[in-house]
Amino acid sequence: MEKVSKEGLVRGIRQWDLIGVVINSMIGAGIFVLPAKAFGLIGSYSLIAFVICAFVVVLIILCFAEVSSRFTETGGPYRYTTEAFGPAIGFQVGWMNWIARVSAYATNCNLLIVYLSFFWPAAASGFWRAFMITAITLSLTIINYIGVRNAAITSNVFTIAKLLPMLLFIAVGLFFLSPDNFTLGDYPSYGSFSTAVLLLIYAFTGFENAGVPAGEIENPRRTMPIAILVAIVIVAAIYLLIQAVSIGTLPNLSATERPLAEAANMFMGPVGASIIAAGAITSVIGNLNVNILSTPRILFAMSLDKALPQGLARVHRRFRTPHVSILITAVLMLALTLSSSLIYALTVSTIARLLAYVATCIALPALRRKKDAPPALFTLPGGTAISSIAVLLSIWLLSNSTLKEARDSAIAATAGLLIYFAYRKWHRL
Repeated sequence: MEKVSKEGLVRGIRQWDLIGVVINSMIGAGIFVLPAKAFGLIGSYSLIAFVICAFVVVLIILCFAEVSSRFTETGGPYRYTTEAFGPAIGFQVGWMNWIARVSAYATNCNLLIVYLSFFWPAAASGFWRAFMITAITLSLTIINYIGVRNAAITSNVFTIAKLLPMLLFIAVGLFFLSPDNFTLGDYPSYGSFSTAVLLLIYAFTGFENAGVPAGEIENPRRTMPIAILVAIVIVAAIYLLIQAVSIGTLPNLSATERPLAEAANMFMGPVGASIIAAGAITSVIGNLNVNILSTPRILFAMSLDKALPQGLARVHRRFRTPHVSILITAVLMLALTLSSSLIYALTVSTIARLLAYVATCIALPALRRKKDAPPALFTLPGGTAISSIAVLLSIWLLSNSTLKEARDSAIAATAGLLIYFAYRKWHRL
């Protein structure tokens, strides 16, 4: 018999489903393009940058593990910060997290078209680009509309399908490494190194998605910490090995848009390149599916709290999904994807997500001090110190964004504040 949460949603996401959701959220478009971007900025020092990224993200994830173990309701970072700091700050975090997820969808869907053009060049422009983006978005929207269990099963399938080509790439590529390719050379400049780390952070983000559909997760207070901690170990190991193989096998790594496919071509021939390109397509579709699963639930949670119009909190009578929020979010994702560029959307998405990470890390000590806060099922040793370090490192990453990116993120944040206060005033009338 289906378990239904107090929000009217079905708890259809199980432990291994959630691990798959986190892996799908983190491994999407980024790892298939960023090895070349990072190498172009700092050469072989990009391996060190990956290690630093993993360290930063692990600290943030540890904070998420404790904070998420307090909650069973939908919302993720929005829910955590609302409980810790009140509805105004909570709304802003939820709004920016929603912006981040919509931007990430546009980024990943654009990269999907880049890899699809490996097989079908016409897909990269004009009518066929628009057609493919629309068809993919519509298909994933339908899957998520008709039930969370369907979305979870789809996520599981794509998790396996995306990991197999990556593991093949690593297992074969390690036998073809050229030691000369790993020459470090002069130290990169501070600006270049920091920019590379900021870009690479995108490849590690997405774990925050796991807590958003908490109202549809079985035993979320226990399941969440386990899922995100298991996933980061798997993802960090795969990323570091992929970067090593890319550097060690592809001499012109910085000059390609499809680094993994071209590296595979060097040591497995055209068949290997085709396998990796197909794996990239599979990986991105899996990531897009999870994005459509989680992103609408942010609007749903804010609507439940009467911070947004009540229609966004409607649950489908038959499918038990927040169908109105799903449809609205999907339409906006489609519009942004059709009109955006790859790297610009990527960086803006990273900035918005880092803001949500900072707020959640600060929420850890705040919730510990709050007497009426829900109890934590997982307590992080040295949690206050770890959260402080994670916040400082996140601020360091944010400081390396450009003025244009910071400006547009500030515009998005200001728009969120205006929406919040305007709706509150209208709601009181």
